[in-house]
Amino acid sequence: MSQTDRLRGSAPGKRHNARTVAALTGNPGCTRRAVLDAAGVDKVRLAERIGFPGAFGQSRFALARGNAFEAMLKADDCALLRTTLGAYVGGYEDLGADEDDTLTVRNARTRAVLAAGAEGLLDHPLLTLDVAGQTVFLEPDLIAYQNGTQLQVVEIKSFAIIDGQADGAAVSAAAVQAAVYVLALRRLLGDDRVSHEVVLVCPENFSMQPVAVVIDVRKQLSTLRRQLSRLASVSSLIEALPAEVSFDDAQPVPSLLSSLDTLTARYAPECLSTCEMSVYCRHEATGRTEVLGRPVREALGGVETVDEVLALAAGTQSPRPEQAEAAALLRAAQRLRDEALGR
Repeated sequence: MSQTDRLRGSAPGKRHNARTVAALTGNPGCTRRAVLDAAGVDKVRLAERIGFPGAFGQSRFALARGNAFEAMLKADDCALLRTTLGAYVGGYEDLGADEDDTLTVRNARTRAVLAAGAEGLLDHPLLTLDVAGQTVFLEPDLIAYQNGTQLQVVEIKSFAIIDGQADGAAVSAAAVQAAVYVLALRRLLGDDRVSHEVVLVCPENFSMQPVAVVIDVRKQLSTLRRQLSRLASVSSLIEALPAEVSFDDAQPVPSLLSSLDTLTARYAPECLSTCEMSVYCRHEATGRTEVLGRPVREALGGVETVDEVLALAAGTQSPRPEQAEAAALLRAAQRLRDEALGR
């Protein structure tokens, strides 16, 4: 039995998808997440078992709107989508038409079509990506491909682009997810065959009329490569864990909590929207500066608790050498606050 199998216990390994792979880039410094993901631990199930479940996923309304928008774009062999994209008016092939296909069969057909090269759109393609020794199957919305040019990933999202602007967090999340598909394509075909620009198709303004915009994902690709490399090398961390560490949810809750304590977490408020263990990590970090966000934690390097922050600001505690700069900032902030309050 491998070390990762031992960590999971009787539970089957949790497979990644494009969303979970994209989420890996959210907090690359968190050892806890790196180990749990590399071992394939079901974090949703683990969080529920220890009493700290998180709330994830889109609302039913958002899912219904997204499904309706995608169905409209893909109707009649992607007629509306091809009009929206403009340049990609060649052929169309649906690789998901045969519902009896296995994942490996559809992936093989995708590879064959991409290797042959043709003009048009490739719908329901299936790609693979190695994540910490696991083969992850990925299904982009579409791939636009043309002879003699680079391939482009086409990502369909239901959030609106209003007057040329969209929600920054939604666009960022879409860019990271699209970068996962670009990386999978590049590892299959080579960097020169796949564009670093992806096409994002969204509703325009308050209608269901689609609009296409181009996003450069080079930054996201770089971050993704680093984090996947880190996951691949996390085996050394797993090997160093004590033999009694296990995340088998059949064991008592105190044992699970003790095992979690052996893994250093790097909590930040943004984790609440990207990690299934975030509610527990937030509870664990109560009273620490990290709960105030990364900017605060970085500005107060070496000051780990809120009590220390208040004591240093008030001058009732002498700073250690590594806290001197943060202490000076805190005392200045306290002085300005006192002046503002007329003390």
